[in-house]
Amino acid sequence: MASLMDELLLTMDGETEQYEKLIGLSDKKKDSIIYKKLDVLEDITVREQAIADTLRSLEKKRLNILNSIAAVMGHEGEQVTVSWMIDNLANQPVQQKQLILAKDKLVKAADDVQVLNFQTQNLLKQAIEMVEFDITLIKSVKQAPQTSNYGRNAETTGDILGNRGFDAKQ
Repeated sequence: MASLMDELLLTMDGETEQYEKLIGLSDKKKDSIIYKKLDVLEDITVREQAIADTLRSLEKKRLNILNSIAAVMGHEGEQVTVSWMIDNLANQPVQQKQLILAKDKLVKAADDVQVLNFQTQNLLKQAIEMVEFDITLIKSVKQAPQTSNYGRNAETTGDILGNRGFDAKQ
């Protein structure tokens, strides 16, 4: 059981390290979005995907370790979580404290990544809105204004000036 507990703690520390790597990339990601450095953003995205893959495998490993611990403790087939482990280690305060610290670090790192992802999502939405605004502005510059030609009902006819803008006879 002690080796399984050590392996669980190492796995949780590994997950925390991966989340901290994501946190470290977030400033670079924000700068690349703000300054429109698409090559840097693409590189960061590739690195984030690799970290996400590592996190997925570490999570799977953590769940397998928890299942193994459940089997050793006679709770095979039950849904065992880290919180459940903490509650059931009351008679082993050293391991309980280590597990509490590892859980708190992991939860804090995951929460920090979630906050940063929300901020990045908002930044991307604003960037998209700016691009849409630029496109609209460019389209409107290329269009000529409507003329003040009125029809029988005193409404504009919607005629648009040609490319010359003003046409006068001499």
